[in-house]
Amino acid sequence: MQKLVYCHLFLLSLSCLSCWALSWSQNQQFKQAKNYEGSSDLVDLEYHMGPVLAAPINLYIIWYGHWNPTHQATIRDFLYSLSSSSAPFPSVADWWRTVRLYTDQTGSNITGNIVLSGEFYDSTYSHGSYLSRLDIQSIIKTAVSTSYGPRALPLNYRNGLYLVLTSSDVKVQDFCRAVCGFHYFTFPIIVGVTVPYAWVGYSGTQCPGMCAYPFAWPNYSGKPPPSTSGGNNIMGAPNGDAGADGMISVIAHELAEVSSNPLVNAWYAGDDPTAPTEIADL
Repeated sequence: MQKLVYCHLFLLSLSCLSCWALSWSQNQQFKQAKNYEGSSDLVDLEYHMGPVLAAPINLYIIWYGHWNPTHQATIRDFLYSLSSSSAPFPSVADWWRTVRLYTDQTGSNITGNIVLSGEFYDSTYSHGSYLSRLDIQSIIKTAVSTSYGPRALPLNYRNGLYLVLTSSDVKVQDFCRAVCGFHYFTFPIIVGVTVPYAWVGYSGTQCPGMCAYPFAWPNYSGKPPPSTSGGNNIMGAPNGDAGADGMISVIAHELAEVSSNPLVNAWYAGDDPTAPTEIADL
């Protein structure tokens, strides 16, 4: 049931792409290279000749702040399931095959091999509990610092992807106001190399109605619609926590976009690459 709910949510976020994925067999999808554009009357998604994440991804999590171990386990389970081949249909891996339809100029598809390769626990709030967007890069720099010895993450500039997750008591610039998460690439002047990364915050206590919808109801929308059986029609969080389940939805969103637009010069719509419409926005 848990996987069904996640898959349903993710397929809704990429509904147009999902229709294409279901219309071809898996062999037909990857037999020959081809670029696929998102279908929308309002969005003109284009390829801008930049790379996609076609090589196997080594994913590194940075847990910033104090975390509930149950929430961490839920998020790990989702990340492990991205490359699972044994889960029954529909599954998260089936959804990721839709993301894989995007290619680069060489005809290489986005990878289906995503491995959780390391975790770093920054429970001392090394950069405080009020973070700017650039602070996220500094957190990555801290996590790969050799001063932490064997605890440090490797600085993998070949096929590394860094996922910074902030706990419920950490406030991030624009969080709950304009964004629930974002992705970009690191600046060599801060981290030392250019690598793709994404950030997602736990919204369960700060703005569940905005960043954990449909598992929570927005305050600005008034009372939620009543249920015919009593109570309301808010969708129950599959794992019992709207903040953690909302994070998984946002993590999926950001992983799809950072894989198809890691250096902000591949798949997007709009004239401004710093504020693009990307594949998970369709």
